[in-house]
Amino acid sequence: MSEYAIVAEDVVKTFGDFNAIEGIQLKVPKGAIYGFLGPNGCGKSTTIRVLTGLLNPSQGQVNVLGLRIPEESEKLRLKIGYMTQKFSLYDDLTVVENLQFIGQIFGMKGKVLEQRVSEQLHTYGLDQRRRQRVSGMSGGQKQRLSLAAATMHKPELLFLDEPTSAVDPENRRDFWEKLFDLSSQGTTILVTTHYMDEAERCHRLAIMESGLIRADGPPQTLMDEMGVSVVEVKTENLRSLKDQLLIREEIRSAAQLGIRLRVLIDTRIEKPIDWLRSEFPHLADAELNMARPSLEDVFVTVTGEGRQ
Repeated sequence: MSEYAIVAEDVVKTFGDFNAIEGIQLKVPKGAIYGFLGPNGCGKSTTIRVLTGLLNPSQGQVNVLGLRIPEESEKLRLKIGYMTQKFSLYDDLTVVENLQFIGQIFGMKGKVLEQRVSEQLHTYGLDQRRRQRVSGMSGGQKQRLSLAAATMHKPELLFLDEPTSAVDPENRRDFWEKLFDLSSQGTTILVTTHYMDEAERCHRLAIMESGLIRADGPPQTLMDEMGVSVVEVKTENLRSLKDQLLIREEIRSAAQLGIRLRVLIDTRIEKPIDWLRSEFPHLADAELNMARPSLEDVFVTVTGEGRQ
């Protein structure tokens, strides 16, 4: 039996003359939380729709939970959960009615359905709102209900398409705790996001741009292997300094963070702080410090944003 829940090889998806996905390779280990990080329009949602069988690939091979996709898509739908970016349950039904409806779609009846609804209400903190109509719920409450609905049938694989785009940081954090609970129970999770802090929570991560996977690996490994040193500069006239730095090919990126400029320098420069002071004499008295790499740094080094 394969150790991977998803294997995709040379997958292409075209719409007319536009390539939404361009030859991606993907292996998602069972039980892992695997993230897709990238800007809107980069191909994340299209990739999910191909992997779930909602869209047919134009080229390539897709195998999900041992099933060939799209040929065996109908069998797959009983084994997966799918939570969309936009809330897709029924506003005019109560919390319980929505969960009952989803359970019935997956063949649950009687005591089995009643017990599962009760479990989901408890797990996702919805006991006190069981009779509330969904139209009156907050964004965080709707998010928890969506996850409860997506996992009603205990799917082996859960697809989440930018699930936290409309909720506050506290609800996002709580949501991710639920994902780790599911992962610890053996559920494989594929989640798309454009939040760097969420991407760093994933066990493994793919960075997408323009339909291509630019990097793939554990977040810490991607940060360790990105090929740049990070220096933060505190001085005056940061906007002018940024323009001066970006002229040099050794500088991969420069971005202002408050009163500091975060500068990514190619690792061919062995002593980046000394190099900056020697190449830019007006930095002799500036405050320069080495900094820890971040996923945002990784993103700008592997995509086309690095020289902007």
